Amino acid sequence: MSALARAGDATTTKQPTVHVIDDDVSLRDALGLMLPSVGLGVRTYTSVQEFLDAGAHGGPGCIVLDVRLPGISGLDFQSRRDRLGIHLPIVLMTGHGDVLMSVRAMKAGAVDFLPKPFRDQDMIDAVTAAIERDHERRAADSAAADIRDRYASLSPREQQVMTLVTAGKMNKQVAFDLGLSEITVKTYRGAVMQKMAARSFADLVRMADALGVRAAQ
Repeated sequence: MSALARAGDATTTKQPTVHVIDDDVSLRDALGLMLPSVGLGVRTYTSVQEFLDAGAHGGPGCIVLDVRLPGISGLDFQSRRDRLGIHLPIVLMTGHGDVLMSVRAMKAGAVDFLPKPFRDQDMIDAVTAAIERDHERRAADSAAADIRDRYASLSPREQQVMTLVTAGKMNKQVAFDLGLSEITVKTYRGAVMQKMAARSFADLVRMADALGVRAAQ
């Protein structure tokens, strides 16, 4: 099983939570009833600040966010969320939307932009897409962390060998560069493949690229 697949399995152990931020109590209540009916956890907030104060954004899920809110607006929060350390995908909604606002929202990375009133199915579809995006991000982050941990387990010499061979150098060239015998380089190369759990040399090259340790040819 690949690192990405293992990470994907890990991210499915927690139920996703939809964080609904809207100062309209009737809409919060409606989504608080509708989304659990399709198996989703829901938490509701009257403002962005209330959501931030709750500190409950670490788990899987997404944010359903009204554009017009007291205090920090939905669009302002969307533009600032990375700096706030929040990476949950966002579905925006508004009763006062226009084309320019929706374009701005989508360019800033919103999964969807729903005008009020919306159909229940449209919201379910948007939330499902957002949760899937969050799942993919978490799986990729976990796989990348796994690769970094494996690289850290290499000895300094093994890291040197990995850097040089993934740059396309032959074993004898690596041996010359490092002042080693070719047989010793082959031994290090085999150890690198094993410790990095690389299924092929191409797999090892992709790992080196992901780590940013591949030397220029």
